[in-house]
Amino acid sequence: MQTPPTPAAPLTIGQVAERTGLSVHALRFYEREGILAAPVRRTSGGGRRYSESDVEWLNLCIVLRASGMPIPDIRRYTELARTGAGTEPDRLALLRAHEARVIDQLAELQRSLDLVRYKVAVYEDYLEQHPQGAAPAC
Repeated sequence: MQTPPTPAAPLTIGQVAERTGLSVHALRFYEREGILAAPVRRTSGGGRRYSESDVEWLNLCIVLRASGMPIPDIRRYTELARTGAGTEPDRLALLRAHEARVIDQLAELQRSLDLVRYKVAVYEDYLEQHPQGAAPAC
């Protein structure tokens, strides 16, 4: 007979900071901004205790933030997720709008990369033809 798995030990704010790459200050900011999916549990002494699901949620928020999603949108997504069933269309709409912004950012980055690659090729060609000469003006 198998025994059910025991829940993982709660994590301190320092452990979560280490696991997510966020600073303790950033974790407190996320908590104040209402970005955590569940309220942070506290010890009798007031210390924060996080679960593995908190870490997973924070990692999702980190990716959304790194991709340019504004904090108010992450907060809205969190509120919708907390509300649960019935909010899926709103969550999907929020994510689709962000997806469109990310696609636009990628297109802009591609244009920038194309220009940088062009300039690299110009300098490589120039230096092949003029190994000791002065570089082009721009």
